[in-house]
Amino acid sequence: MGVWQLIKSQFICLLLICYVFLVSGLIINLLQLCTLPLWPISKQLYRRINCRLGYSIASQMVALLEWWSGTECNLYAHPESYKYFGKESAIVVLNHNIEIDFLCGWTFCERFGVLGSSKVLAKKELAYVPLIGWMWYHLEIVFCKRKWEEDRRTVAQSLQNLRDYPENFWFLLHCEGTRFTEKKHQISMQVAESKGLPKLKHHLLPRTKGFNITVQNLRGPVTAVYDSTLNFRNNETPTLLGLLSGKKYHGDMYVRRIPMESIPEDEGECGAWLHKLYQEKDQFQEEYSQTGRFPGAVLTPARRPWTLLNWLFWASVLLYPLAGLLVRLVSSGSSATILTTAALCVAVSVGMRWMIGQTEIKKGSSYGNKDAPVNNN
Repeated sequence: MGVWQLIKSQFICLLLICYVFLVSGLIINLLQLCTLPLWPISKQLYRRINCRLGYSIASQMVALLEWWSGTECNLYAHPESYKYFGKESAIVVLNHNIEIDFLCGWTFCERFGVLGSSKVLAKKELAYVPLIGWMWYHLEIVFCKRKWEEDRRTVAQSLQNLRDYPENFWFLLHCEGTRFTEKKHQISMQVAESKGLPKLKHHLLPRTKGFNITVQNLRGPVTAVYDSTLNFRNNETPTLLGLLSGKKYHGDMYVRRIPMESIPEDEGECGAWLHKLYQEKDQFQEEYSQTGRFPGAVLTPARRPWTLLNWLFWASVLLYPLAGLLVRLVSSGSSATILTTAALCVAVSVGMRWMIGQTEIKKGSSYGNKDAPVNNN
């Protein structure tokens, strides 16, 4: 381990990164709250401002991956598809088997300038998570309860509201609905057998209703689906805690562009189309496991400096008063100051660990649990 890597792995560095993220995020959440009066006056101005405010939070996590961890993520794509990236609204279908796959999706968005306007279909509980959840509320993220009869109307309405969005956006969608584990995969393949569907080796069966309702309601403003398959080399299993410790990972993402007009409008045919798509994704993963690469050319765009500059701005603003507090602590030796500092450190550590916990695989849905019903629709 080199000296720089040793420094990055120290707890004090993790604590300072978490402090900057938490405090800056709460400040941005407050600013977002202050923009609410703009909605009845100018909805589009409200949206544009919140795209920038949301970017200021999300880009700190991308900076963690790109600049602090130094994680590399090569992009495999066809040149004809590549020229559209960032220039149109799209639905991005991602596989879902590691803790940071959403962050790799965000990095993909950042490289093409749509991070601030990116959308997801997220479980309702995340709306109550400070910073990210509150940011998503102002970005009009689509939340669902994973109860189809309730979600059918609310999800459709939320998607309809995005049809006049003033900027290009990418809607990131995990059609498997939950992260891949061996237990969930076993249950999912039992469902595939019962329905007469081909078994998948590297994926769970996709849930077709969520994809279908997304395509139905965004067809028109959204002109393509980007089928994205992510893998990491050497059997790496990246985690957020690993990124915070400065550990470097090596990922590869294959993205192919599928025009929206080639996706069937009929619900049954659309579901069959999605199952076929996942069979192809499984073949891509199998090819990667055998050859170490995806099809297509490596067309990785360069890192942009804005994520780093944004983090440096917040660090310079927030670390100065923290340094002043520590100086007063050393010079005064006051018990109250010591207790306040200790409490702040504990609060930052606990708060960040709780939010990281929401991304862990073991915190996923109840899919595959013995007492939970399995729903692959």
